[in-house]
Amino acid sequence: MVQHSFPSPGYGVLALGACNAYNRCMQYTIRNVPDFLDAALRNSAREQGRSLNEVAVQALVRGAGLAESGHRQRDLGDIAESWRKDAAFDSAIAAQDTVDEALWP
Repeated sequence: MVQHSFPSPGYGVLALGACNAYNRCMQYTIRNVPDFLDAALRNSAREQGRSLNEVAVQALVRGAGLAESGHRQRDLGDIAESWRKDAAFDSAIAAQDTVDEALWP
């Protein structure tokens, strides 16, 4: 008869905790960063008094279109260049630009 040895009962909890900690602090290695981007990130870090890592992560967040809260930002691409001339709107805007001489002598 073959006997199997299983880890102690706390082993699964420890392994799960290690996995969660690893995923919370995920590390990346990014290669071939262009010189201009490296210079911009380093300059931004220096100006803000923050670490290069903090600035790079923030740039990734913005570049991915994610707000700090983790929600995607709307880019309004669905309405871009959809403006149509409207005489009534133009008239209303022009009326706002007139000065009432009685109120402003």
